[in-house]
Amino acid sequence: MQIEDVFSDLPTLETDRTILRKLRSEDEQDIFHYGSDEEVSRYTAWPTHQTMEDTRLYLMRVLHKYSQHAVAPWGIVDKETGKVIGTSGFMAWDVRHAKAELGYALSKDYWNRGYMTEVIRTIISFGFERMKLVRIEASCLPSNRGSARVMEKAGMSYEGLLRQTIFVKGNHEDLKLYSIVVDDYRNQSNPVNGLVE
Repeated sequence: MQIEDVFSDLPTLETDRTILRKLRSEDEQDIFHYGSDEEVSRYTAWPTHQTMEDTRLYLMRVLHKYSQHAVAPWGIVDKETGKVIGTSGFMAWDVRHAKAELGYALSKDYWNRGYMTEVIRTIISFGFERMKLVRIEASCLPSNRGSARVMEKAGMSYEGLLRQTIFVKGNHEDLKLYSIVVDDYRNQSNPVNGLVE
């Protein structure tokens, strides 16, 4: 399995309430809406979008990844409104060791409503079924209780604290590490299949 085998054309996925698809240049207004929210960016490695130009630069980086068939995120589209309400996907994929790292961001308008858990479950399923992963991991700042709950509800297990493991926004920060392995996934009662294309 090679990265290009999966990411040469990022497939569209579907959950009960969302469509996961490639981001497009016309999504910039939606992305700026949540990217410029300091509460959303408070726990992220990326800075708050101050201007639309910040959002355009972000979009350019993602679109470049798509064109290079590199690991890149899905845009999360709310089926009801058609708006992009966040992003999620794999930030890194170690093909040799069959493991990948998840990341995500969601508009504050959709917090505490189960949207991200729904999305993460679908992406986890994609990782094990399509990418043939053995391990999927994700992390969050210790203060980010919402993100920790998302990972737990998606079936991931807390593994421990990585002390001062990243330098972000001027500080060396700890991260809580979570993971799910393929055996855990296979033993779940209702694995998700959200592939559209």
